[in-house]
Amino acid sequence: MAEKWRNWAGQQTCAPTRIERPASEEQLSEVVARAVRDGLRVRPVGSGHSFTDACLTDGVMVDQSGMQRVLDVDPVSGLVTVEAGIKLHRLTAELHRYGLALENQGDIDKQSLAGALATATHGTGERFCNLSANVVGCRLVTATGEVVEIDEARAPDAWRAARVSVGALGVISRYTLRCVPAFRIRRIDEIRRAADVLADLDRLVAAHDHFEVLALPHTDKVLTYASRRTDRPAAPPGRVTAWWNDDVVSNVGLGVACHLGRLLPGAAPGVARTLTRVIGRYEQLDDSYRVFAHQRRVRFTEMEYAIPRVHAAEALERVRALIVDRRLPVLFPIELRFTAPDDAFLSTAYGRDTAYLAVHHVVRAEYETFFRAVEAIMDEYEGRPHWGKRHFQTATTLAPRYPGWQDFQAVRARLDPDGVFTNDYVARVLGPVGVGRAVTG
Repeated sequence: MAEKWRNWAGQQTCAPTRIERPASEEQLSEVVARAVRDGLRVRPVGSGHSFTDACLTDGVMVDQSGMQRVLDVDPVSGLVTVEAGIKLHRLTAELHRYGLALENQGDIDKQSLAGALATATHGTGERFCNLSANVVGCRLVTATGEVVEIDEARAPDAWRAARVSVGALGVISRYTLRCVPAFRIRRIDEIRRAADVLADLDRLVAAHDHFEVLALPHTDKVLTYASRRTDRPAAPPGRVTAWWNDDVVSNVGLGVACHLGRLLPGAAPGVARTLTRVIGRYEQLDDSYRVFAHQRRVRFTEMEYAIPRVHAAEALERVRALIVDRRLPVLFPIELRFTAPDDAFLSTAYGRDTAYLAVHHVVRAEYETFFRAVEAIMDEYEGRPHWGKRHFQTATTLAPRYPGWQDFQAVRARLDPDGVFTNDYVARVLGPVGVGRAVTG
């Protein structure tokens, strides 16, 4: 019987012909070459934190969880080479031992590095790009099992394609990252009036190294995460305070509220108002990797769009109004974050200062009505969907939104002319590639 695979949210499943678990680059090359000989397509998988069908296959799934070693660290230059399967929480802890850190992070650190980079995962902060912008080079296993070295000097187009590839070029075995000296962050979380924050949004984003807005549906309130880097010694919150904020409010309380909204839609506004009353001011001062990441125990599905930053406040207001006007039982906060532009061909921040607006719905809830309505709003701003989160776009609708689209496709045709690394998701969002030897799976 074929081994089954399921993503973190439990909503994407498949039964590959086989799941391979290489423990080295050499084994990875053999796995890919054997799959091609058997006429099977190949899809890499990390931690399963994508909400899409990006990893699904009935061919060969390559699980890189056995490839998590730190291979080389240069504390002077900040260049670090690691295997692509390393989990972000393990990577950041290892970097800290050497006095280094990632320049920026997202709010979850359970993903594999390869999965996070391939989908343009990001944090927040107007001076910082998404994670993939710090990739100096990588090693890519192609459909022949050959290992190709990619960096800006040797192959600039391939480098700009491989940094955000949706797994469509091959399986990356290792990355070299540009890291920074370890630093600490003081973050203050507090409830504010939505109108006040949105009216002052540009100043607030500029005044903080990292600034995030969580709009609370059915209320006039937002929760803000306001962070500044500091040289002050770490002063993490006490155990009881951390337990109340991280476990009781952010996980148990949110989970109960969301499921109440799902089961009793008419009660959603009242539940939302109650939730705002139990969220208190919370302060952290600790090493960056401890502050950036949150524990997420409530299972949810998510859509996120990258839009020009100039439209951030307007777009958030429209989504808030959508929830109220249509009486949608949505209780997950609407997340708004910011990054600088970069130049990876498929980066959602390609060439523009970017705001990211994310919406969520608890598992077992009907999400498509809400997500399609939000997507219609994002389309008006030429929104680019996060490659690892739900959306309803196709290659036809996406191509005009990416100035580097054809450049990416040229690299893809060169590295994977037969579409060995294509699955239904890749074919849908990137289109077909090549007309060579047929493969199945």
